[in-house]
Amino acid sequence: MIINTADAEILLSLAKEMASYKYRYIAYPLTLISDSDTIQFFKTSMHAEDYYLVGPNDIDYFKSMPIDSLVNNLKIVMHSGIDTYCDKELDLTAFARQQMESREILENNLNINIMNQKNLEFLASQIKYTGFGETLDGALKEKMEKGEKEFTIPHEAKFDRGTLSSELSFKKSDQSDLYFFNSYKAILEKEGASHAPEQIFYVSKDNTITMKEAFNLLDGRAVNKDLKNKEGEVYNSWISLDFKNPENSGNFKLNHYHQNYGYDLEAALSKHSIKELETPKFKEDLLNSLKKGNLQSVTFVVSGVESKMHVEANPHFKTVNVYDANLQRINHRESREEKKENALDKKESKEQQKDVDGEPEGGGQKEGKKRKVKSQSI
Repeated sequence: MIINTADAEILLSLAKEMASYKYRYIAYPLTLISDSDTIQFFKTSMHAEDYYLVGPNDIDYFKSMPIDSLVNNLKIVMHSGIDTYCDKELDLTAFARQQMESREILENNLNINIMNQKNLEFLASQIKYTGFGETLDGALKEKMEKGEKEFTIPHEAKFDRGTLSSELSFKKSDQSDLYFFNSYKAILEKEGASHAPEQIFYVSKDNTITMKEAFNLLDGRAVNKDLKNKEGEVYNSWISLDFKNPENSGNFKLNHYHQNYGYDLEAALSKHSIKELETPKFKEDLLNSLKKGNLQSVTFVVSGVESKMHVEANPHFKTVNVYDANLQRINHRESREEKKENALDKKESKEQQKDVDGEPEGGGQKEGKKRKVKSQSI
């Protein structure tokens, strides 16, 4: 349909009015400019077709279309920004199609941009809560904008007992432009160590190992986590790396100590004279720290003397490992002797207090001698 751009507004008003009178189709000339005089309105498609089939050659000169299509095409012209005050011929149907295609491309690009932004935000959040913080956001955005199929981002974290170097791996989906944070490789380097253990930790919705937990695992400690099995059931387990049994993939095997294994961290701690266990808040903090796999500083009290020690969970032997202030391991027997000695001190103190409280005035020595003699006679 060819129209004059200056007639677009008038034609739109006319088409809307005729539609309000329940006219649903139009017939328009193919070789002439369509205007209010040459366009015919009909209530049915049959009447519109009959109009251009009256003469044997009319089909070559007229065509019909739904009135709604005419209204929509004219609206596109009015909202396109084209100058509708000048007399200019315009192929209405072709122009409307081109505008719709351009709009669709823009909307698709907008949707892609929104999707990419949401993907970026999701990955940034995932990186943050896996323990790598927010410093990688810039590198992540730059890598995603390049559109590569796969990419990695390095990260380094320094701890008192070593440096953890990580390489985060990302991959684009085969079905979309979305990227996924699949795994990270962690390497623990310690000064003076001849070997730097490394492990690939896989990132999932429920069973992800955080960066600090990875450090603790590679440093030889166990971590307590709530995990999900293949059936989606939640279970609690201590996990540690089995450095003696590497898998074919190069990863170390993960040892699991489930709830029914019988490791009671609180009971294991109670075998030692740890001051923090006497305060509920400090006790809770200590338990939580050890469950994260940390080597935790504590205060031992032996014979009334306080000393700084360090402890770590040892689910395999259902105990805790104890280290002195210089991080030298104290064997379990020594620790038990300290506990026993401390208990004896408390017992003797109570007995002495009992003797003092039960001693009568003026006759303490005499009664004491009588009890002693009687005891010897037995």
